[in-house]
Amino acid sequence: MTAADRGVAVIGTGIMGSRIARRLADSGRRVVAWNRDPAKVQRLEQHGVARALTPAAALGQCDVAIVMLSSGPVIDDVLFSPDHDGDFAANALRPGAIVVVMSSIPVETSRAQAARLARRDVRYVDAPVSGGEAGAREGTLTIMAGGDASVVAAVAPVLAPLGRLTRIGQVGSGQLAKLANQIIVGAGVAAVAEALAFARAGGADPGAVREALIGGFADSRLLREHGRRMVLGDFVPGGSADHQLKDLRTAQAYAEGLRLELPLLAAASELFEAMVRSGDGALDHAGVIREIERQRTSGEARPACPHPN
Repeated sequence: MTAADRGVAVIGTGIMGSRIARRLADSGRRVVAWNRDPAKVQRLEQHGVARALTPAAALGQCDVAIVMLSSGPVIDDVLFSPDHDGDFAANALRPGAIVVVMSSIPVETSRAQAARLARRDVRYVDAPVSGGEAGAREGTLTIMAGGDASVVAAVAPVLAPLGRLTRIGQVGSGQLAKLANQIIVGAGVAAVAEALAFARAGGADPGAVREALIGGFADSRLLREHGRRMVLGDFVPGGSADHQLKDLRTAQAYAEGLRLELPLLAAASELFEAMVRSGDGALDHAGVIREIERQRTSGEARPACPHPN
């Protein structure tokens, strides 16, 4: 019997978790899901996803659990704190079960969770993802996995419908790869936003500028997808600014522990922090162009260094 023969539990069915649950159910897996808001799971029942009333009830039915919750502390609370019935969800996991945390959380948190579960003979993989809501829906996520090679191999067939899996190394290395990804995404989205805001302020059509740049050295998925969002003003979240800022702050904290100065990371964090402060945290991170234009029109942006004579 393989690790997933008794089905897959999905803990957390927000924007990403709901798409993951549907993809797994559509692939023929038996899926049991739990969310603090029961309505979010009820909407999945028509797609073949069973609803559990508690995390313990979901975990007790399955030998693979995918966790997609908002933060490390929330995961700790759900797994290791008693629910309203006094049950500890982690205690419901059978020996040999595999917990796959696909949330973006600190490296140290993932290692601490793995150690706590290992004492229960439960295996752990940190497997954060990139690709946003569209990637989860279409099964094209980039999955960065940290864990023992044998454990990652055991869970790989379960994750196959979700996207491309790469094992980075031991537990925590998946989160490290995701933080590297978020540095690139945060700085890259900000660069696209600055370029299009620059074009608009100078009198050029940002949409035409974007089209002109596609195919050149500035071309990227960020320019194509997030640049399109910026041109259209479509900021319905695939990945919210709140979550982008959370990951950038996590990367900053880890870099500080390494005594590593990363100026682009610092600049991107400052920009997204201003965006969230302005009330746009729930928007897609492509909405950072609104913050750049807000600062330009309000005079909030820092003055540029004087040009040498």
